[in-house]
Amino acid sequence: MKLGIFGGTFNPIHYGHLRAAEEVREKLKLDKIIFVPSGNPPMKDRELADARHRYKMVRLAAFKNRSFTVSDIEYKKKNKSYSVNTLKELHRLYKGARLYFILGIDAFIDIPNWWQPDKLVSLTDFVVISRPSFRFEELSSSPYLEADGNILKRLDSGKIESYKTGLKGGRDIIMMRLTALSISATLIRKLLHQDKSIKYLLPEEVESYIISTKLYKIKEGGKTLKKLKKQR
Repeated sequence: MKLGIFGGTFNPIHYGHLRAAEEVREKLKLDKIIFVPSGNPPMKDRELADARHRYKMVRLAAFKNRSFTVSDIEYKKKNKSYSVNTLKELHRLYKGARLYFILGIDAFIDIPNWWQPDKLVSLTDFVVISRPSFRFEELSSSPYLEADGNILKRLDSGKIESYKTGLKGGRDIIMMRLTALSISATLIRKLLHQDKSIKYLLPEEVESYIISTKLYKIKEGGKTLKKLKKQR
């Protein structure tokens, strides 16, 4: 069995996330994509809705696709969530499955700052996907990847759509260009702060949930939702 692991804060989840997951699943012929909403992430301050809300939104977004499933492995944890521990647990739950850890260019570059990065890159194969404002050429700075600079340039220019090579540690990495959708959770939260429409940026079910729970609305005194640390 081949499983894609798509972690993140999903603050909130939107069509950019869903389309990326579907393209990776299709191109790699994965059996399932497992979304893993973060619980109590350890890094990076950001306006972050409570974990229970983000978990519910991901479930609402994923339920129509039989190839998508949602894990509560981090949502249920009271302590900080680390990708190393999450992947160890997923290996235990899905014995014999081949796991593909899906993340953006910027996130992969930042892996040396994550918890136990050397262990992390030995636990799973990686799928590094394109993101607006980031170039595959930037991956040349990663200490875990040895890739021909010309190939990275060809990915950036669109001359090739994907490239597979090895990681230091013995695992594989697949770099993949995806359909460019300039949708971000930051943009959605900004529109909500301004009382503007977020329709067609995310599934209707998620939009309705956000509106009914009044998520991401600025509170009196200019204070927003509590700040936590982003998952890594």
